[in-house]
This record gives sequence, C-alpha cells and structure tokens, in this order.
Amino acid sequence: MEQQKLPNVTIAIVLGILSFLCCCFSAGIGGILLSGIALFLVNKDTKLYMENPEDYSNFSTVKTAKIVAIIGLVLGVLVFLFSAYSIFAAGGWESYMDQQKEIYEQMGIELD
Repeated sequence: MEQQKLPNVTIAIVLGILSFLCCCFSAGIGGILLSGIALFLVNKDTKLYMENPEDYSNFSTVKTAKIVAIIGLVLGVLVFLFSAYSIFAAGGWESYMDQQKEIYEQMGIELD
C-alpha cells in the first residue's frame, strides 16, 4: 500500500506560524488560540500515525509543527502576561488607556 500524508500537518504549521504574528498584535490572545488549535491538530495526527505508522510518510513534519506551535504558545503566554502586568502596573484599564493616549499625543498622533 502506498504511503499517505497526514491530513492536518500543513494547516498546523500555518497556524503555528500565524500564532507568532498574532501574539504580537492581539496582546497574546491570538497566539494562544492559534497555537492551541495547531497543537490539537498535531495531537490528532499523532494518534492517527500511532495507529498505523507504516501508512504515513510525513511524521517528521508533525514534529516540526508541534515545535512551532509550542513556541507560539509560549510567546503568546509571555506577551499576554506582559500585557496584563502593564495594565495592572498602570493602575487599571482607565489609567493604562490614559498613558497610551499621552504617548500617542507626544508622537503627534491624535485619537478621539
């Protein structure tokens, strides 16, 4: 029988890479969500591979996807914790937003 490719490997790698970008633009939440989905897909493919290892040819790519997803998850958690600490250290959401508004005004960007 001809070897097949595991079905979710490509999307898991794409989600893992996107989690790098999203952790920077969404206070870590996007990175956590996308890497969590990628890890779920990786675990699903790992179980599928363990049932019939001789049927699949790209298990090394699954390992790569898992590493990328774990790195994205760790970065997402770190960015989320830093964001939460920044808000807490500023004295709450209102104070944090006031500080951000002042920073934007100093840069010449006006907010409504």
